[in-house]
Amino acid sequence: MQSLPSHAEYFGHVRTIIGMVLALSLARLVNGLTRFVQHPGTIKVYPVHLGWVVFLLISIVHFWWYEFHLVLVPVWTFPLYGFLIFYAMVFAALTALLFPDQMTEYDGFEDYFTRRKRWFFGLLAFAALLDVGDTLVKGQDYFRSLGMEYPIRQAAFVGLSITAMFISSKRAQLALVLAAIVYQVSWIVRLYDIL
Repeated sequence: MQSLPSHAEYFGHVRTIIGMVLALSLARLVNGLTRFVQHPGTIKVYPVHLGWVVFLLISIVHFWWYEFHLVLVPVWTFPLYGFLIFYAMVFAALTALLFPDQMTEYDGFEDYFTRRKRWFFGLLAFAALLDVGDTLVKGQDYFRSLGMEYPIRQAAFVGLSITAMFISSKRAQLALVLAAIVYQVSWIVRLYDIL
């Protein structure tokens, strides 16, 4: 009689697939960033766009780090597996929105980001909601361990992402992305510096 895989084997399998999707996301960001070095005279840096690239780099690395808490999941099901893969794919979609394959119809990254920001921020808000589901998957004890700041944080990210869809001021956009980066780093250091 053949034995079933252990919990550790399921966990390892899920982490491997998630890792592959996240690696593609990170590769897209790194490749996109190197365009600025490869073509310094033809590709102009837009600070707001670059800020969201940095935010996503931090967020993807953080996602991979805190997904280790999936070890707390007692039973693996295909819907759970599908949810986690879908959540990781949202990061891949966000990175594709930041660095599209073609830029010929846009006048640089400022024009592109300004015209596509509703898609980006809509997907960012959706990712914040998916994170709540991901956190609940790890159990009520884990969810409670994050404190009251966590649901407030997620609601704020959703609200600010939706608001950012309609902000036209470059200064306000830059202030928002800088605040998001500072807060994200603070959150990671305060809650996730040690597993």
